[in-house]
Amino acid sequence: MAGLQQTNSEKILLSWVRQSTRNYPQVNVINFTSSWSDGLAFNALLHSHRPDLFDWNAVASQQSPVQRLDHAFNIARQHLGIEKLLDPEDVATACPDKKSILMYVTSLFQVLPQQVTMEAIREVEMLPRHSRVTREERIQVHHQERFSQEVSCFTFLLSFCCSELVVSLTYPISL
Repeated sequence: MAGLQQTNSEKILLSWVRQSTRNYPQVNVINFTSSWSDGLAFNALLHSHRPDLFDWNAVASQQSPVQRLDHAFNIARQHLGIEKLLDPEDVATACPDKKSILMYVTSLFQVLPQQVTMEAIREVEMLPRHSRVTREERIQVHHQERFSQEVSCFTFLLSFCCSELVVSLTYPISL
């Protein structure tokens, strides 16, 4: 669970997002996973800095999460030069990949105005820690850790078998 703790740069990034999307009542970003899955946060972040690019109400009320995500990623690519690094279907889940969301939001942070107030940072620090990690996030982390252990074990066994094969080919045993 240590991997779920926020770093200072994550806090600053989350503060910037919350400050930027404050005027969008449908958006409440509290993490870098489930808060992004409906596509509203990405669109609100873009619209807050570039309201000239699209009609917020049309995007917020008439599109599905996948359509909203696709819209945001296309706007960012066409107008901000940010490559479409995420697939909408991968983000429109109960618990999208935190590192992928962080990477994409960091790309937005690099091209959009970056002013973050101390008040916004304090607000993020006051968010309840335990409520940020949902059951689905804990399950996903557990499965990722287990998969990682299984891959490590498989890699070890594969390298062991390969080394045995190399040894037997190098030093054939004659009977």
